Amino acid sequence: MSRLHVLLYGLGPIGLGIGEILVARGYEIAGAVDIDPHKTGLPVAEFLTGAPSQVVISPSAETLSAADVDLVIHSTQSHLRQVRGQLLPLLNAGWDVISTCEELAYPWYHHPDDAGLLDRLAMERGVRLLGTGVNPGFVMDLLPLVLTAPCREVTRVAVTRVADAAQRRLPLQRKVGAGLSPEDFAAGVSGGRIAHVGLPQSVAMIAAGLGWRLAEIQETIEPVIGSEGLVRGLHQVCTGRIDAEPEAIRLDLTIAVGAEDPRDEVRIEGRPPLQATIVGGVQGDQATCAIVANAIPKLLAAPPGLRVASELPAHAPSGRPG
Repeated sequence: MSRLHVLLYGLGPIGLGIGEILVARGYEIAGAVDIDPHKTGLPVAEFLTGAPSQVVISPSAETLSAADVDLVIHSTQSHLRQVRGQLLPLLNAGWDVISTCEELAYPWYHHPDDAGLLDRLAMERGVRLLGTGVNPGFVMDLLPLVLTAPCREVTRVAVTRVADAAQRRLPLQRKVGAGLSPEDFAAGVSGGRIAHVGLPQSVAMIAAGLGWRLAEIQETIEPVIGSEGLVRGLHQVCTGRIDAEPEAIRLDLTIAVGAEDPRDEVRIEGRPPLQATIVGGVQGDQATCAIVANAIPKLLAAPPGLRVASELPAHAPSGRPG
């Protein structure tokens, strides 16, 4: 295949971080889309070193020709209802798409109608669509699934992730409520503004990967309070019930400014049991950018349709960096 032409759809910290990797790997940035009025109309090279100077940021992908693009890197919002209208024209244009939309990581359980629509359109147009990132997409779903490989049988999966929000981008700190009062945090949770999006999708992905039929998914979100009385982040737990086992899957996530003992820990109960801990944890923003970039070859080799990360485990490219 000739040099891959990529459209960057969304030029926030993650979109630009992915773009940086793609430029370094020799991909051609053929277009850029962002609705930010401070970016629209400017050369993408002003925000992404190494991008072609003639590529100007557009407020819409509709102005771009299908002949100019092979693949779209989509990094805008977290909820499927927010991005469905963005994704459908991209697929209809005949473009492969990788998105960081968290609910797209495994939409079949919670959004079966939208998942079916996107899957059918992708297959009709002969293209592929994948939602992925670090979480969901790796740490709390794909990684535990891979770690079940040496087990004869599995009865329970538990994952604990503790991340220091101070090491993450500002938009994520806002999503977990850092700096809010407990009252504002509670209001944000009730209004759907405060949460880590994607844990229920990770539970559903694990269950599907193990062939388990979910009876119920439950989720709780509580604030992590600092000594000054303000919220430092959140503690979010999502569980999946299989038959009589209320926590056959348990995903326990803490993201807070100054969180102690950051780590990613996976415990598999079965024959044999297995426990693995990544000391310090996987750095989320850097990992998301790398995972998306590393998924490109696997996605392009996959059958058309809506794909999920458990089907396409990405890995770093071969060879040593130059």
